[in-house]
Formats: sequence, C-alpha cells, structure tokens
Amino acid sequence: MTSTNTNTEFDFIVIGTGIAGLSFALQAGKHGKVAVFTKREALKSNTAWAQGGIACVTAEDDTFESHLADTLDAGAGLCDESVVRTVVSEAPDRIRDLINLGVAFDTNADGKANLGQEGGHSERRILHSGDTTGREIATKLLEAAMAEPSISIFEHHFVVDLITTAKLGLASEDRVIGLYVLDCKGGTVETFRSNRVVLSTGGCGRVYLYTTNPTVATGDGVAMAWRAGAVISNMEFVQFHPTCLYHPEVKNFLITEALRGEGAVLIGADGKSFMEKYDSRKSLAPRDIVARAIDREIKKTGSQCVYLDVTHQSREFLEERFPNVYATCGELGIDIASEPIPVVPAAHYQCGGVKTSINGVTSIRGLYAIGEVAYTGLHGANRLASNSLLEGVVLAKRACDHVLRKMPVEKANREALVLPQWESGDVQDVDELVVIYHNWDEIRRLMWDYVSIVRTSKRLQRAATRLGNLKHEVQEFYWNFKITTDLLELRNLVDTAALIVDAAASRKESRGAHYTLDYPEPDTTSAPVSSMMRRF
Repeated sequence: MTSTNTNTEFDFIVIGTGIAGLSFALQAGKHGKVAVFTKREALKSNTAWAQGGIACVTAEDDTFESHLADTLDAGAGLCDESVVRTVVSEAPDRIRDLINLGVAFDTNADGKANLGQEGGHSERRILHSGDTTGREIATKLLEAAMAEPSISIFEHHFVVDLITTAKLGLASEDRVIGLYVLDCKGGTVETFRSNRVVLSTGGCGRVYLYTTNPTVATGDGVAMAWRAGAVISNMEFVQFHPTCLYHPEVKNFLITEALRGEGAVLIGADGKSFMEKYDSRKSLAPRDIVARAIDREIKKTGSQCVYLDVTHQSREFLEERFPNVYATCGELGIDIASEPIPVVPAAHYQCGGVKTSINGVTSIRGLYAIGEVAYTGLHGANRLASNSLLEGVVLAKRACDHVLRKMPVEKANREALVLPQWESGDVQDVDELVVIYHNWDEIRRLMWDYVSIVRTSKRLQRAATRLGNLKHEVQEFYWNFKITTDLLELRNLVDTAALIVDAAASRKESRGAHYTLDYPEPDTTSAPVSSMMRRF
C-alpha cells in the first residue's frame, strides 16, 4: 500500500475532535487553513463522554487560591504550582468563550450558575449541563467548527505517524513537517504537510480491560509522539475512577462523581459506609484514595462490587440533575431513587503524557500537545475532578497564541519539499486478524491484572516481559500486512502500555495514582517528573 496523493498542505493540523482540538482549531481558523483529523465520527471523543462538568471559580465565596490548593492536594505533591495557578486563573475567560459559542450550563432560578461539587473540591465550583456536560460542549464546538470555512474536518481518517526532519534525516534540528493518514473507508494512506501540528487525541483508557473511556481512547497521540522522539512523562499515573457501573451488559458506563457531591455515600454489601476508615473526607476524598479503598474492600470481603447510595435524594431531583445516569440505570432495572448503584473502579484518565510547557510546546519544534494527551504539570500524580475539560480549553488558547507568535502564518517560509510516500506490506491473511484481536485482548487483560490500582515489582516485570514479546509481534504485522484501524490501534495500545509499565517500574515509591506494595510510602527524594525519550 502506498500514498495516493501528493503533499496536501495546511497551515495547521489538529489531531482529535475533543474540547482541546476543536477549541484550538476555532482559534487557528482565524489565521489560516486548518485540517482536523479524527479516526471515527467527530463526536466520538473523550470530551463527549464527560459527565460531571468543568471546574471554575465563579461563586462569590470561592477563590483561585482555594481551587489551587485543592488541585495541589489531589496531585500528591507533583503538580507544577505555576501551571496550576495559570490554569485556574484563566478559567473564567475560557468559560465565557464557551458560553459565547452557545454552551448552556445549568443555572438556578436567579440566573446564576448551578454549581456542583466533586471529590477533592472544598467548594461548589463545577459548571455542568445535566450529567452530559461533555456532550454539550463537544456538540457546540463541532457546530462552530463546521460553520468555519477555513476548517476542514476529516472524519474516519486515522493518523498513522508524524513525519519529522530527524526521522527523515533532512536536517539537524528536529521539527515536525507533516503526517501520514489512513483514509479508513478508502483504505489508502495520504500525506499531509504542515509545520504546525497539534496532538489532542485524548487518553489511553482502552489499554485496560475495564475502563470508563470510549473505544477511541487507545493512546494514539502518546504512541505517535513517542515514535517521533518526543519526551513522554509520568505515564505511571493512570487514574482509576472509583465508580463505574457494575453490570454484566454494560461494561464502561461512568457513574459521575457529581452524585457524591450531592451526598451519595459509598457502602458495602452489608449496607454500611466504609470510606470513613480511609479518609476524613469520606466519599468525597480524591479519586486515588477512593479507588484504592474500594479495591481493598472488594478484596477483603470477597464481594464483586460496592454500592453508591443516593436514595436520600428525591426522585424529581435525580431525574432533573442526573438524567443520563437515572435513565441508563433505569433501563438496566436499577432504580437509583430507591436502591443503591453497584459500582467498581475502572481506568479513567492518564495524568501523564507528552511532556509540554504551559503553552503546549513539546520537545519537537512545531509539535504541540494539549488536553489529556499532554503532561503539563497541572494534574501531578492524580487529577482533581473536572480539571480535565478546563485544561483542554485553557491550553488550546495558550497553544494557539504561542504558535502564532513563534511561527506566524503570514511569515511562513514555504519549502520546496516533497515528503516521501508511505509504504507498507500488501498481504492480508484473514487468519492473522484473529491473532490481532487476541493480542488486543491480551494487552488489556495483562494491564488490568498486573498494572492497575495496586502494583508490585514482580507484576510489573511480568507485564514488561510479555509486552516486549507483543511489541515484536505487532511490529511484524505492521510491516507485513495492510494496515487497518484495528492494527493501528493495536500498535498504539502496545506502545502506550509499555510506556506505562516502564514508567511504573522506574518509580520506587507510592504516590497519587501509582501505588505499589513494594514501596508503599512516598519518597521525597524521588524525581517529580519521570521523562522518557525514544532513541533512534
């Protein structure tokens, strides 16, 4: 299979259609031509699945200092305080941008924001739209982007790899110059040129067997940045959401943390609350603490799950405030107004990623990373609830401002450079596809068994050994067979999984979302940031 077109050029290329990518595209579209790529439909993003809301100081009795302190506490000592301060202080302006685009946050009768509270927050500061806030934001951003003539959205276009000068040996300075993209429906690979490329691909929850993430979250951005030689940091910190619905028919439905903000209590099979044994904040403790507590209770009691009890609230309140959770549980025979909800922890959010500055700048010139794919220092070792959508919209604005300052479109130097065509194998054996699907399942299961909420050095070593073998198998498939969406996702999954395992093995302490029985205490002498870079 070879590339079927010559180099199509854009001023900006954005990979991903969540809050970060579309916010950047709308800003950049005022200054040049923008291509936005997504491997499936544009609304299939992590953003669209976000339930709880977006954190922002808006109440008169709330302060930036309080939001800062809550974020630092949740991050277990690894947040970059200057980054946190910047993000929380710029939040109100970015919220106004979203409102100006038509995003409708819930309000009270007096017209003021109806603010929610979630785990780790000392104040009510969560703006929300029912319990489908992400869908509301993603829909309004997409509508705006589709109405902008300078923005071209390519659905069902899977970015295979970044093209950099270092990989091609064209120059001593490492910079991005384009990318190869699989047209998933046409089956051809196309070459696109740009020296301003933004990764906004979301996270990697599908690396695990049980996750709250949609099927698109396969670590694509981290994997392609790693293969291009970008620095990757703190991938050991994978946050597990404490409350994923436990049900045989529905494996990845998130039960929003906002329920606990409205008084829902975690209880065991005996009907008794247990969080007071683990943290004074009880069911509103940060996610890493709650997830470990649930994991311990399940293992100690032999139960398959714990329960979230919100029956103290009226049926009318639950229907209005949490319509999605209420309806989905109802369809499965669970009446949340009269019975507790069975829940278990599941992989939810990567706190590490492509290492960037506060402006989204990576170690490769012209390559930016924003949103969950990036490690800015905001989340540290554990993300504070509802800070993710906030980071995406704040970093999108800062990244666009930075790229326009450093690489203005009107002063662009158009190189007479034709990028090489992409090539791969031509064989497609149906029998081998079975192996691809088997490897996909094996990666997700071994990550769940060996690299989940509680870890040990021995488990990590077992995972590393098997992943090493799987990487060789996947690489052989990649070079010898026609590429497909399944093969590309498998390739990205195994690369991302290996990065998580290597990072976890290198951190000889327990902190935030990384907990190991071999080193159960935090180590103040350890490096705050674990950085890895591929050597060609």
